[in-house]
Amino acid sequence: MEQLNDLIPYEEFDNLEFLAQQIVEGFLIGLHRSPYHGFSVEFAEHRLYNKGESTKHVDWKLYARSDKMFVKQFEEETNMRVHIVIDTSSSMLFPYQQKNQSKLSFSVLCAAALIHLLRKQRDAVGLCSFAEDIEILTTAKLSQSHAQLLYSHLNKLFHTVGIEKNKDTRISNSLHQLAESLHKRSMVIVFSDFMGAETPREILEALQHLRFNKHEVLLFSVRDKKLEVDFKFKNRPTQFIDLESGSTIKMNPSEIRAIYQKKQSKFYKELELLCGQYSIDYVDADIRDEFKTVLQTYLLKRKKLM
Repeated sequence: MEQLNDLIPYEEFDNLEFLAQQIVEGFLIGLHRSPYHGFSVEFAEHRLYNKGESTKHVDWKLYARSDKMFVKQFEEETNMRVHIVIDTSSSMLFPYQQKNQSKLSFSVLCAAALIHLLRKQRDAVGLCSFAEDIEILTTAKLSQSHAQLLYSHLNKLFHTVGIEKNKDTRISNSLHQLAESLHKRSMVIVFSDFMGAETPREILEALQHLRFNKHEVLLFSVRDKKLEVDFKFKNRPTQFIDLESGSTIKMNPSEIRAIYQKKQSKFYKELELLCGQYSIDYVDADIRDEFKTVLQTYLLKRKKLM
């Protein structure tokens, strides 16, 4: 599997759908397709009537207004409903000097690839983004027009959120909101660095809300392993900026590396342990790594559920 940098330079593309297709096709051969070919009760869109076909689904009211025959198309029955959830708080902009290779851009590209993969498997997909509160929340659908809407949202996240600083995160609040909003059993895939003022147990309470409502949950803990886990900064006085609060501090990385790593490790290990106790999948996702970690994890999770 090629890494993104080997495919297309970030600054040279503006079509997430095309890039998603390249990522998925480079990863997967042969996808499961739905055996369903009927219609569901949910209306999707119109298309022009083709001469000779059945008039059963012609929209006669629209014909009366336009004098043209259109057929109502409906969502095909889907194997699964999936909601992709992206943390858009300011900490996700790290490394800030490399906007197009940040935790947020990595999450957006993973989401785009998953949307392409989900639709090929006849899985309905929706999108949610949050920081202090939910900002975007769509229903889960299968139609092409819906997919275009999702890619449009992701493009905006990729190209505009990168300039926003001092944007706090309230993960628990947003996940509780999401749990109240999803009325059909779904798989919820979350991309976040889980950085904020909340403890692992507070985050778990919101995740339990999703589980209580019968949703499957898959968490991708998105971090820059080199800088945020191994703390490999040059051994010289460095100014660190909290992207969410704007506060700054200047210090030598070598003087705080051991303390930092100990606290970071404690937080994420506790979160992972708590998730495991409640059948919530927790996966580390390094933004410098390949996308196959994310895609493989999703496929393994899906296989268990189908």
